[in-house]
Amino acid sequence: MDITAQSTWIALGMIMFTNIILSGDNAVVIAMASRNLPKELQSKAIFWGSAAAIILRVILTLTAVTLLTLPYLKIIGAVLLIYIGVQLLSESDDDEDGIEGSSNLFSAIKTILIADLVMSLDNVIAVVGVANKAPEEARITLILIGLALSIPLIIFGSTILLKIMDKFPFIVVLGAALLGLLAGEMVLTDPSLVGFFESAPSFLHWVLPALGIALVLIIGYALKRKHQSN
Repeated sequence: MDITAQSTWIALGMIMFTNIILSGDNAVVIAMASRNLPKELQSKAIFWGSAAAIILRVILTLTAVTLLTLPYLKIIGAVLLIYIGVQLLSESDDDEDGIEGSSNLFSAIKTILIADLVMSLDNVIAVVGVANKAPEEARITLILIGLALSIPLIIFGSTILLKIMDKFPFIVVLGAALLGLLAGEMVLTDPSLVGFFESAPSFLHWVLPALGIALVLIIGYALKRKHQSN
């Protein structure tokens, strides 16, 4: 991996930013799953639940890196990124009310792991999308570094992170827009379409990412207004 390459550092920064933005909900799940435990067990549940979830996320991410080299899977990933970005903009603050608190350590860790398995799919797809901007030989290394550097923020900085996003809502908007941008770029790099886009007009290389951003923002805000009016 060439650590002097600008694209390497840009990709690493974007991986960390994406992880930070998308880890807010995971932090809420961890806190809510542990809330009914005795005080002396809460820190253990947070640590072991987070550790298990992070290992699972690494496995899912490395698998996704391999799978996304296959035709059409990047297109599917792009659609999922659009969906995730829309959800990020439209979801309400109380979407996690259905997470059940647990009264023993094992149940709390199990709740954290199951919830994170479902919720980590967005992190995995988004991180793989960002990693595609780095040189191919550096992608897996950057993904692992980005995940490792984001662990302290997930475990220890969840409350602060959520407060920052509440105070500066534009950060969430930037994160959602980033997912739309990555969705458009993933379509451009799908193995089944690379040949087409190489011979297609060059303006498509910025139209598709711009379209991805527009779809996320328009649909996301429309659903948010609909949710608030109900």
